[in-house]
Amino acid sequence: MASITLKNIPDEIYSLLKMTAQRHRRSLNSEIIVCLERSLQPTAVRVEDALVTARRLRARVGGDPLSLEEITEARHMGRS
Repeated sequence: MASITLKNIPDEIYSLLKMTAQRHRRSLNSEIIVCLERSLQPTAVRVEDALVTARRLRARVGGDPLSLEEITEARHMGRS
């Protein structure tokens, strides 16, 4: 395992970390590690959940799906 030193942590962030660590009954160091793990490790997304989200967005935007030609044209717009 490696060690690291954090410097110049804004007071507000430090206070939030300290309160969160106390709430979770962790040391400040352990809380920082948990925060880093959550922000840096990818989260698994269920395909079904992603499809539900995509369908909701499509319904909100409306219209027909774009054709491959329309997508290709949009990708090349403004390029010389």
